Amino acid sequence: MDPEPTTQRDQASRFPATFVVGLVVVFVLAACAVLLSKYSHSRQVATAAAKLPFGRVEQAYAPSVHFDNIQMARATNLLNQQFTYVAGTLSNTGTRSIAGLAVTLEFYDPFKQTVLRDTEQLISRTGPPLGPGQQRDFQITLERVPAEWNQQYPSFRIIGLVLQ
Repeated sequence: MDPEPTTQRDQASRFPATFVVGLVVVFVLAACAVLLSKYSHSRQVATAAAKLPFGRVEQAYAPSVHFDNIQMARATNLLNQQFTYVAGTLSNTGTRSIAGLAVTLEFYDPFKQTVLRDTEQLISRTGPPLGPGQQRDFQITLERVPAEWNQQYPSFRIIGLVLQ
């Protein structure tokens, strides 16, 4: 009896099993990618749906909110993705507590044209409010800042404010 045909038969029977395992792995990875993209999209929709008010009262109070000690840094992770961090101190010099605060950061090119506009909620309604005379540090992480950016600090514009 020749042992070689048995070995070929064993290899032939292993091939479909290996192929099926490979398909299962690809399917699991594809399902994870779909779930992550849906989670990311639902998070963006939830953030957009939670738009904070910015009427006359809030606009009149906005000059009492200051952004101080702005600092920026860039970092690269192990996947060679670059992130830009904007950090600073948020100050409430007014007489009321701030229960919610949303801002828009704008980055410009050398011609003063906006190359990136990002909206962030610095004080959440579910978190502790920022009382009168108080300060709080913040940090914003941006995944992509265009190369055309003029390397200057972004401008901060309040677009939503909840007062207590």
